[in-house]
Amino acid sequence: MGAGTSPADPASAGREADGPDSAAEGGSTATGNTQADGGAEAGRSANGSEAGEPGGGATSAEPDGEAAAPRRSRRFPLFTRDTARPEGGGRAAPGDAPAPARQWPLLTVLCTAGAGLLIVALDPFAEAFRIGTILIGAALIAGAVLRWVVPSVGMLAVRSRFTDLVTYGLMGTLIVLLALVAQPKPWLDVPILEDAVRFTIR
Repeated sequence: MGAGTSPADPASAGREADGPDSAAEGGSTATGNTQADGGAEAGRSANGSEAGEPGGGATSAEPDGEAAAPRRSRRFPLFTRDTARPEGGGRAAPGDAPAPARQWPLLTVLCTAGAGLLIVALDPFAEAFRIGTILIGAALIAGAVLRWVVPSVGMLAVRSRFTDLVTYGLMGTLIVLLALVAQPKPWLDVPILEDAVRFTIR
């Protein structure tokens, strides 16, 4: 019996009348509250912080529990391991076709240019030098046309489509023009070139 209470006190009498059952109920209620508080604390510690706090589990969690992928560096690699295939650099024929058929644009240009070189080297007839050189230029011009028309030209594609068109077309045109104006007895008479030669010789 505590200090300041008396047997006549109705509150104390009511508690004593309840007996052990009330004490047990009170103990279980206190234990349940303690367990509930402990579960909430454990949940907050597992998430790192409460939902409203910055850096908590609710804000940093990834969807489906997947970890964030590492960011790829934008620096150029120290060693180049591969190169991207240029536009139109795929097979010119299906994969089940033989290798020459898959690379027929490149073989066409190489065979035509090789025939021109062979004519120039052997010189089998008159004006063979001029005709062989024109054939070499025509092969390059044909390569430019193939690069423009055919969607996939295989190994004939070296750079972008525009770069290949300019390179093949310009080189082929210059070779043909030089073959036409070659001396003696040029097939193409360009007065500007004659004036330029005379000015240079003087």
